[in-house]
Amino acid sequence: MKPLDVAIVGAGAAGVAAGRHLNASGLDVLLIEATDRIGGRAHTAFHDGLHFDLGCGWLHSADRNGWAALAPELGFHIDRTTPPWGVQFRDLGFPAADQRAARAAFVRFEQRLREAPPGSDRASDLLDASDRWTPYLEALSTYINGTELEHLSVRDYLAYADAETGVNWRVTEGYGSLIAAAAKGVPVALNTAVTGIDASGHVLRLTSARGVIEAERVIVTVPTDVLASGAIRLPPGAADRIDAAAALPLGLADKIIFKLSDCDGFEPDTQVLGNPSVKRTASYHLRPFGRPLIEGFVGGEAARELEVDGDAFASFARDELAGLFGSGIRRRLQPIAQSRWGRHPFARGSYSHARPGHAEARATLAGDVDGRLFFAGEACSMQDFSTAHGALQTGLAAARAALASLKA
Repeated sequence: MKPLDVAIVGAGAAGVAAGRHLNASGLDVLLIEATDRIGGRAHTAFHDGLHFDLGCGWLHSADRNGWAALAPELGFHIDRTTPPWGVQFRDLGFPAADQRAARAAFVRFEQRLREAPPGSDRASDLLDASDRWTPYLEALSTYINGTELEHLSVRDYLAYADAETGVNWRVTEGYGSLIAAAAKGVPVALNTAVTGIDASGHVLRLTSARGVIEAERVIVTVPTDVLASGAIRLPPGAADRIDAAAALPLGLADKIIFKLSDCDGFEPDTQVLGNPSVKRTASYHLRPFGRPLIEGFVGGEAARELEVDGDAFASFARDELAGLFGSGIRRRLQPIAQSRWGRHPFARGSYSHARPGHAEARATLAGDVDGRLFFAGEACSMQDFSTAHGALQTGLAAARAALASLKA
């Protein structure tokens, strides 16, 4: 067979964005996906006529988010309801005065991060151990970063740009559904894990579950933990990309979805926090889109612990919700789905953060190898990492670079 112009490894947000651009440019392109679906860490699931996102769910920086701009073109609808985590939690043992104090503690902590002396790059070093809200700050980090503050680079955290816009919307039909729909018309090979890329010849040769695939250019968009694991053997010239991927590990954030048998007492699109006094706690989005659902969200080490036992997350969430709403809520909760991104062999986590002292790894990972091998994905974004729109931007950048190199 004639070699492809461009092979794209991974059909998540970055791969889909690259594939759309190159396919529209008339190139012979193939999306190569290890799993049985398109979307990667964007996954809209369905149950009994209801749908929900088990992966990314919010169009962060929506006023400049490429997926938000694309959604109407593809027939999807944007919901601009203010996110519940952007307003006050319901007062169920977390009164308004305490919420204001907790938010003030977060503001003080971020100010300390911005004023940190050169060389101080471990976020946990800036915590005030005497502050009663330190566990709350640790819990927030597991939601925002997927990891605890001791593992977090200050410089990398401060480079994130979403706070500059503060606009967060949703896709009514599901973020995962939008990204999957965006791949329409792009050739794709599902259930085709790539295990090696050989750049020693005139064309690149990819070893895959379906045999050898040849291409003039290759774009790799798989998550950093997959790259760092050696699951894909890369050319010797890409050794620094493997090191960079290891310095940008995936944190973990998991969701559990409960169906409510009775919605009485649950106002749509509100939120509660399990326990603001401890870091091992989940937040709960009540009735997203007005649906009879509760979406629980937990991150960091707590999420890893709860992935070990299949029923642990459901039990943990039920206990926290019963502590907030009373034991009678237990019989109204039916667990219908949950994510286990840490145990997904082709994800191994949720979204990236830089280890202390390694903020520069994103730029290293995003570089090309000999103008033939390119990398993309949320971890390659300098300011929009951990988001699907950051992945989109890097996918487009890699596609344009590959296209330019082919023309050259």
